[in-house]
Amino acid sequence: MSMAVETFGFFVAVLGLVMLGVTLPYSYWRVSTVHGNVITTNTIFENLWHSCATDSLGVYNCWEFPSMLALSGYIQACRALMITAILLGSLGLFLAIGGLRCTNLGGLVLSKKAKLAAAAGALHILSGICGMVAISWYAFNITRDFFDPMYPGTKYELGPALYLGWSASLLCILGGTCLCSSCCCPPEDDSATSARLPYKVSGSVLQSPSLATRLPHVASDEDDTSFEQYGKNAYV
Repeated sequence: MSMAVETFGFFVAVLGLVMLGVTLPYSYWRVSTVHGNVITTNTIFENLWHSCATDSLGVYNCWEFPSMLALSGYIQACRALMITAILLGSLGLFLAIGGLRCTNLGGLVLSKKAKLAAAAGALHILSGICGMVAISWYAFNITRDFFDPMYPGTKYELGPALYLGWSASLLCILGGTCLCSSCCCPPEDDSATSARLPYKVSGSVLQSPSLATRLPHVASDEDDTSFEQYGKNAYV
């Protein structure tokens, strides 16, 4: 895997985490519908924490939900899932900083950096899945009540916060997938080992193939023993 893909995945995951953080306190998770109403005097919009109402003059009042135990079960579950998604994404962010190849923290080798990046990618994928489940569950309840003709309460439509959350979850999953791909490919060698000359090791002697072609042939031990058969007078 190239360093560019890893860096791209990191920034995409960070962007998705930031968008999840914006989605959680955003007020427009659901907005009261005007479908079937002749005269609209006020508009109600809610999120996981409070409900607000605004009139035709633009004046609005908000009030917190009185009791957590009095809320619907899916709202409590969506709260827990969104908070879990942000916590997992934050932990994955810290691991990804140490696992990127462009960073040098603690003098980690590339194999350990690849494991850290893969762990960070897995956390970002889990973060995106938690956010996707929470937002889809919330949207399912909105659409179920909207199309139920026997529902007596106020009917709502999907708010812009849900679309923001869906986009954020997809970005977290995409960034985590790019980071996880670092464990599928073997890490490149260190720059120190890749800069070595291509010498061949033969026993305890290092020989260069390029130098061996240019040096003259050295006599073997058999040739040395053949010269010993002649005396010194043979060279006179």
